[in-house]
Amino acid sequence: MKVLGISAGTKDGSNDSLVKEALMGAKEEGAEIEFIRLLDLDIKHCTGCIACVLSLMTGKGGKCALHDDFEWLLDKMLDADGIILSSPIFEKGAAGITRNVCDRFGPRTDRAHIIISSKIAEETGGTQPDLRLLKEKAISFMGIGGSDWSTRVECDHAMIAMSPMWTVVENIVFQWSKTIVVEDEKVAKAHALGRNLAKAAADPASAAYIGEPGFCPHCHSHEFYLSPGSTRAICCLCGMEGDIAVEGGKAVFRFEEEELGKAHDDLSGKFIHADQIKENEGRLIEVKKSDEYRRRVQRYKDFISGTVPERKA
Repeated sequence: MKVLGISAGTKDGSNDSLVKEALMGAKEEGAEIEFIRLLDLDIKHCTGCIACVLSLMTGKGGKCALHDDFEWLLDKMLDADGIILSSPIFEKGAAGITRNVCDRFGPRTDRAHIIISSKIAEETGGTQPDLRLLKEKAISFMGIGGSDWSTRVECDHAMIAMSPMWTVVENIVFQWSKTIVVEDEKVAKAHALGRNLAKAAADPASAAYIGEPGFCPHCHSHEFYLSPGSTRAICCLCGMEGDIAVEGGKAVFRFEEEELGKAHDDLSGKFIHADQIKENEGRLIEVKKSDEYRRRVQRYKDFISGTVPERKA
């Protein structure tokens, strides 16, 4: 059983330290452990070129067009049975490099896309995608911040697990934690997170969320989009749509049973999304063939070019 610890923080800082504490806990449960610092890697920004999707859906395996350390990182993540990821909290959310990893996961790691593209490759004799993406996996997150500005980080973290449908075991936020390395209660919590993650990773097919209940009863997110002038609300993580109500003096989120089949972290919801993407991409392909599309794009290209800094030779 392998547990991979990933820190998005500064070298030997709070995130490095707490991930290592969690790995100590995982090792006590018999896990083989490994530690990676994201800032040691070259991970470029996703450009939205959709080359990975086109490669997937034409039976060519789904590789990214960018050449950096991301494929190495993804290989390490897919080889692990469980993952612990900790990120500093920047402006209420996860650090940009953590979001970079999430962006690079994108549609190429979506479980529905992997299932569809695997069938395409089988039918065409093409290249199979990495079928390790269909493997059940447990993952836990820690967000470490210096104040109480932390309301986005749980959702930012859980989005990494959403595409491949990995089971989030715990998603802990440590507020007011500049001195966390010497705060025994928080250190002990990280240690316990590692032990719990290792137990889940030993049988990832049976892994389940054991953290604090979230406002969304389905995915445990606290982040919602509220429709102005009504009680309607959409969970920003799983996409469940329902109503905010007050019951027994407490605010609750309620949704209809049929919404469960549309959830973004559920396979049926992912297939719905895949069909929508297919329809929209097909529409774009047809529009791009028109003279009007080409005329409009050329108009913008001719209007102004982007300013770039001077580079020394």
